[in-house]
Amino acid sequence: MNTQTKTMPPSLKITSKHTFITIFSIAVFLLFVSIGLNHAEGEAYGWIGLLPTGLVLLFALTTHRTVEALFTGAIAGVLLLNPTEAVEEIVGISMDVMMDETIAWIILVCGLMGGLIAILEKGGSILSFSDMLVTKVKSRKQSMLMTFALGILIFIDDYLNAIAISSSMKKVTDGYNISREKLSYLVDSTAAPICILVPISTWAIFFSSLLEANGVAEAGEGIKAYIQAIPYMAYGWVTLAIVLLVALEKVPDLGPMKAAEKRAKGGQVQPDDSVEMDLGSDIASHTNPTMGLINFLLPMVVLVGASWYFGIDLLAGVFVAIIFTVCFYGMQNLISMNSMFDAIYDGIKVMLLPLATVIGGFMLKNVNDSLGVTQFVIETVSPLLSAQYFPAIIFMITGALVFATASSWGVFAVAMPIVLPLGEQLGVPLHLTVAALLSASAAGSHSCFFSDSTVLSAQGSGVTAMQHARTQFPYALIGIVATCIFFLIVA
Repeated sequence: MNTQTKTMPPSLKITSKHTFITIFSIAVFLLFVSIGLNHAEGEAYGWIGLLPTGLVLLFALTTHRTVEALFTGAIAGVLLLNPTEAVEEIVGISMDVMMDETIAWIILVCGLMGGLIAILEKGGSILSFSDMLVTKVKSRKQSMLMTFALGILIFIDDYLNAIAISSSMKKVTDGYNISREKLSYLVDSTAAPICILVPISTWAIFFSSLLEANGVAEAGEGIKAYIQAIPYMAYGWVTLAIVLLVALEKVPDLGPMKAAEKRAKGGQVQPDDSVEMDLGSDIASHTNPTMGLINFLLPMVVLVGASWYFGIDLLAGVFVAIIFTVCFYGMQNLISMNSMFDAIYDGIKVMLLPLATVIGGFMLKNVNDSLGVTQFVIETVSPLLSAQYFPAIIFMITGALVFATASSWGVFAVAMPIVLPLGEQLGVPLHLTVAALLSASAAGSHSCFFSDSTVLSAQGSGVTAMQHARTQFPYALIGIVATCIFFLIVA
């Protein structure tokens, strides 16, 4: 008697799994519709307002699909707000986000930065810079220290830091079988953290203007108040110390990073399902290595100098840098004008996924603002605060809000009018309150898997945002815990 083991065909298994996911999704959305229909008009949402963000985290961690998770959370939030006119609401939110000045700035900066890097790549300038570094770097440890040092030098903006360094260091770190996840960690950990510690960065300009707008600093004195808080911005200092120790190989590989490094040492530096910028095979290479190096460094100097000249505005800087680079390369007849313009378009296209992630994050932030999430969370914990615990608790709460919304700047436009007067009422020194908020901003942005600096560091390094975020999180968590302890001690 022949006995055969019956197995379900793979296609049927996939169909069953997809059916379950579909039914579960429909049930979740019906739940949100039901809650929205039964919510009294004018009544605060309270803890219910946290559900869309919880759904985003569940969706992203389960599927590793970041963009889809963000849009799902935004739609779920709209169903809570106005289920009967959900389509009109989501269209309205989409239009509001796309017409937002900050989003327009981010789209232009990221797209044009991608275009500039693509021209440098196509012209062989990044290759020349990498080749020069290869001759200077003699060990695995030195390659990581070089990445760290470049991150410190390019402090003017975290976007510039994330895109430029990751693109130029890949060849160097690949040569020593360093995983792209570790490269992404090294780059990201010297992006936002260094930007909060230097008072001539885009972060410093933005937050000092918020201090003036909230009346805690006189007009023109915001940067002075900001500088007084820099020594106490613990997350920035701790994160830089950790990444330096990682580069020196004094801190072991932790969690998913350990698996990534094991894979890289076996010869596969780039993980599966990652995407690399592809500019074709017709990449120029300069016969004079010195001139090739100048072709990389001079556009970077123009970019930083123009950004500085126009009031720390990276958008103005990248416009000037692209015009300069096109003219500079054209004079050398390095590559054709058509090739340079094609490279710009290719660079912009490469940035579409990171930009979609940022747009989805802003849509979720818009929904959370309508649900009153930030105000609710801060007002809920306010009665529990004392001067001794205020900086640590504010750091944790606002850091969690930034992590949940990926809005390292937007959260504080809402939180500062609440947090600053509360700290003053409790007798907490202004510099400690500001330091707690800035540390929270950097921590939330650094650890969030869909924040702008995370997705740009991942994109430049050739990994997905989730691959980068999973390997980086244990190190970010060490920084968060150390920062909490610091604020408990100094308060």
